Amino acid sequence: MLSHRNPSRPGARPGRQRGITLIGFLVLLAVVGFFAYLAMRLVPAYTEYMGVVKSMELVKNEPNAAQASPEEIRRSLQIKFDTQYVDSKSVPPQAITVLRQGGEATLRVAYEKRIPFAYNVDLVVSFDKSVNLGGGY
Repeated sequence: MLSHRNPSRPGARPGRQRGITLIGFLVLLAVVGFFAYLAMRLVPAYTEYMGVVKSMELVKNEPNAAQASPEEIRRSLQIKFDTQYVDSKSVPPQAITVLRQGGEATLRVAYEKRIPFAYNVDLVVSFDKSVNLGGGY
């Protein structure tokens, strides 16, 4: 029968060591690196989307926003995009719609952003936000 040896005794063999192996460390490093790269590619798109949301809220809070024409609302939103660092290529004018229904005006921005990831692999994120501008004419 084997006895447990005390490592403090002279001549005793050390017990089994625990820890991560080199291969395990490299696999862990690759996984962490992949997710870090993914985050580096996606965070700017979501930061830009937060600028879109902030711009829409600023338009919503403008006096008489609900009575403005759709073109005036689009123009105001585009100006707010410039102050919020939203790229006009990311949010084309076709992505901005103003709907008037039942005396209520609604501003909607819906767009997709394609982000190159690696070689021929792209990430596609879809954004869709609506805000109620209030009563109409």
